[in-house]
Amino acid sequence: MNNFTLASGRKYAVGLVILGAIGAVLGLMLAPAEFYRAYLIGFVYWSGFALGGLGLLLLHHLVGGNWGFVTRRFYEGAARTLPLLAVLLIPLLIGIPHLYPWANQGAVAKSEILQHKQPYLNVPFFIGRLVSYFLVWFAISWIANRWSREQDTTGNPDYIRRFRAFSGPALIVHVFVVTFAAIDLLMTLEPDFFSTIFGAVILVGHVLATIALTIILLVLLEPQTPLNEVLGTQHLHDLGNLLLAFTMFWAYVEISQFIIIWHGNLPEEVPWYIRRSHNGWEYVTAFLALFHFVIPFLVLLNRFVKRRAATLLWVAAMILIMRWVDLVRIVRPAFWPSVGAHWMDIVIPLGIGGIWLAFYFWELGKQPILPRGDVRFSPEGA
Repeated sequence: MNNFTLASGRKYAVGLVILGAIGAVLGLMLAPAEFYRAYLIGFVYWSGFALGGLGLLLLHHLVGGNWGFVTRRFYEGAARTLPLLAVLLIPLLIGIPHLYPWANQGAVAKSEILQHKQPYLNVPFFIGRLVSYFLVWFAISWIANRWSREQDTTGNPDYIRRFRAFSGPALIVHVFVVTFAAIDLLMTLEPDFFSTIFGAVILVGHVLATIALTIILLVLLEPQTPLNEVLGTQHLHDLGNLLLAFTMFWAYVEISQFIIIWHGNLPEEVPWYIRRSHNGWEYVTAFLALFHFVIPFLVLLNRFVKRRAATLLWVAAMILIMRWVDLVRIVRPAFWPSVGAHWMDIVIPLGIGGIWLAFYFWELGKQPILPRGDVRFSPEGA
């Protein structure tokens, strides 16, 4: 743990890239449809860290807090990986016919619902929407990172006011854009299904995963200067509380969506849950309830756990694994009635993760790990 650096992290990431490349070649040769389904899981999983990081960055600038002082660079670095994710989106666009029934003219001809939704669910408009989402994210990330660099250089306290004025509207826009992206990428896998809470479920999961990854990196990098001079138990306690809050929030939106849909008992909505509560998928749902909510919730209630780096790290790691399980539960039942995950559901996301992590660690190394110009927290402003 004490030997981990951003440089060594990039080396580990390269190993994942090699594994993913081998898996991608074999997958495209043996089962291209399964490759694109696994690629969707991996893309949504790793893009969640960039989108969650951007959201948390805006939230910190809006409300302040010491937790943001030690984590701000991690969020900024994650947001700067959005150009890479735009490139990684290309294979997913190629695989649209393998993923979405509304892209298959034969399926559309047989379904009155798909015919009704064709003005929205068609390939050109779908691609156009995804491009527009990334343009919005690029703009928000570029402004936030540019001002952060200028704040470091000048130390001008006026940037605090600028960030606060910008972050409120930007956060609202970000929430709406992530919601529509989640609907397009995941909910339209089963176009009969619709839920007004679905986007919130995905967004909260992204934020939760980002907090977990940030905690892990903070603990691994803590022995290095200047983190070892600044990071204290109170920072870990605050981040543990944040992890607990979003763990509860995730459970709340998940349960809310289920109760509303099940109580409404509409034939367009309930089958989505029926497919995830039969043929073995009910055990996956129970597994998620236990390890994604119950255990983290009970453990994080303990003040001692939240102030102990090693224990907090393992809770965060468990949540990261559960985020992958949750995405498998969302994607796979749309194609497989019986419970299961293809071997590519592991290998392809790991390969995408290797590319993303290598780029992320490189971005983190481009700036000081702590913001120097924020007079609210820097030694000069203390």
